[in-house]
Amino acid sequence: MRVIAGNWRGRPIRFPSTTELRPTPDRVRETLFNWLQASVPGAACLDLFAGSGALGLEALSRGAAQVVFVERDRQAAAAVRRTLAEFGATGGSVVEQDAFTFLAGTARAFDVVFLDPPFAQGGLGELCKLLSARGWLAARAFVYIEQAARVAAPELPDGWSGWREMRAGEVCARLVRATPASATGGARVGDT
Repeated sequence: MRVIAGNWRGRPIRFPSTTELRPTPDRVRETLFNWLQASVPGAACLDLFAGSGALGLEALSRGAAQVVFVERDRQAAAAVRRTLAEFGATGGSVVEQDAFTFLAGTARAFDVVFLDPPFAQGGLGELCKLLSARGWLAARAFVYIEQAARVAAPELPDGWSGWREMRAGEVCARLVRATPASATGGARVGDT
């Protein structure tokens, strides 16, 4: 796997060979970043379930100001750290933590969020609610959601709307525009 475009175009992305990691296919990454081309330069990005780091590395290569990579697997997190060092990357940081635990912490707003959990994990709807309700999104943020094509789309929080969608083999990729709950006056997670 390689970085598709930007400053590190063609540079290899090395990651541990494990059944847990399912990197976003090149074709899907290329389409995603075509959709986001005007939004990535200077953006603050969050790569939840970073895995190989391919999405966040692509964002940094294309001019994102910062990317926080969240990955619970120790080997995968170490591989992303090594790649950042090898590329001489600035603006990238790795948090070795479960995504739900990370989202329960102190929030800061991101312009673009990559949400690509293991297909078998589920919980996409809850993750979207946490992002919206807990202050993790800048106004009009983009959230990329990748899931198995055979699974129904998660219910999106109030103020979120579908923007682009594609299917490639077993992958369904969606890009949504998200307005945080604080901006829409919507209920927060846990409210009744």
